[in-house]
Amino acid sequence: MDIREQIKRLEEEIKNTSYNKATEHHIGRLKAKLAKLRDELESQKAKARRQVFSIKKEGDATVVLVGYPSVGKSTLLNALTGAKSEVADYDFTTLKPIPGMLEYKGAKIQIIDVPGLVEGAAKGKGRGKEILSAVRNADMVLIITDVFNINSLEVIKRELYEGGIRLNQKPPEVIIKKKDRGGIKITSTIPLSLDERTIIEILREYRIHNADVLIREDITIDRLIDAILANRVYIPATYVINKIDLYNVELDGAIPISAEKKINLDKLVDEIYNKLEFIRIYLKPPGGKIESEPMILRKGARIEDICKKLHRDMLRNFRYAKVWGKSVKFDGQRVGLEHVVEDEDVVTIYA
Repeated sequence: MDIREQIKRLEEEIKNTSYNKATEHHIGRLKAKLAKLRDELESQKAKARRQVFSIKKEGDATVVLVGYPSVGKSTLLNALTGAKSEVADYDFTTLKPIPGMLEYKGAKIQIIDVPGLVEGAAKGKGRGKEILSAVRNADMVLIITDVFNINSLEVIKRELYEGGIRLNQKPPEVIIKKKDRGGIKITSTIPLSLDERTIIEILREYRIHNADVLIREDITIDRLIDAILANRVYIPATYVINKIDLYNVELDGAIPISAEKKINLDKLVDEIYNKLEFIRIYLKPPGGKIESEPMILRKGARIEDICKKLHRDMLRNFRYAKVWGKSVKFDGQRVGLEHVVEDEDVVTIYA
C-alpha cells in the first residue's frame, strides 16, 4: 500500500470514529500517523519538485494576497501600491508573483500578488505548492474572496492548514526535552483535557520514548502534533470580501471592500498595519542627537535586528547598546544583542 492509500485510509478512519474519552488516545495515535505520512509524502514531492517562485523580500514586512482566481487580487494590489499587475475577466491572469510597495505611517509594506489558489492546492494542484511556499515566507496573508465566492474562504483556510500554515495562532506552549532514559515525564501548569495516556501514545508514535514534557496550555491533539513536528508556521491573517459595489455581503471577521471603486481601502490598510504589529525605534548616534525618522521594526525585535538593518558590519563589530524607553528599567541602560526593544525606544549602538 503506497503512502497516498495509507493517508486515505487513516482519514476515513478518523472521520468515522466518534470522539470521546474512550476513543481519544486511539484518535490521537491515528492523527499522529496521518501527520507523519503527510510530511513524508511532502518530502518526496519536494525532492521531485524543482520550480519555485523567486520572491525577493523588501521593505519592513511582506504580505501575500491569496484567493481563488478572478476575485480581484490584482486589482487590489494595483489599488494599494500602484503596481501594474495585469487585470482581466478570466481565470489565472497572474502566472507569477507580482510585487508592489505600500507606504503607510512610515512603514514600507511589500504586497505580493500570487497566482490563484484552488481546492487541492496542498496536494500540489494548480501550482499550489509554490503558492504555499510563498505564504510560508510571508509576514502576513490577506485571504481574499468576492461576493460571489464567499465559501472559498473556508476552502483556502483548509488548504493553508493542510500546508502547515496556522493562521492567527500562536505556537503551542509545549516544551519537549528529549533525554537518554527515564521514560516520559509530563508536567503541566494548568489542568489538561487530554489524558496522559493519549499524550504518551502520540509522543511514542514519533519515537519519543524518553523526554521531559512541559505543557502550558490546554493542549489539543492537533496542537500537540504541531508542537512535536515543529515545522508549522504561524502567520497573522485578515479576511477580505471584494466587489461589494456589485452586491452587498457581510461576513463576521471579514472586511468588505471594492478594490475597483476603492471602497473601504483605508480600513483595510489600517488593519494590515495593526496586524503586522510595527514598532518605531529612534536611533541616537554616540554623542549625537536623536534622529527624527524612526526605524520601523516588528514587535519582538531585538538589538540584533537593529544592527542587521543598519549594516552587516554593525553586527560583527557590536560592543553594546544603550536604551532609553519602556523596554529598560532605567534610561540609558546598557544592553546586549538579545535585548527586546519596545515602541518609541531610543537606542544608541556602540561598535
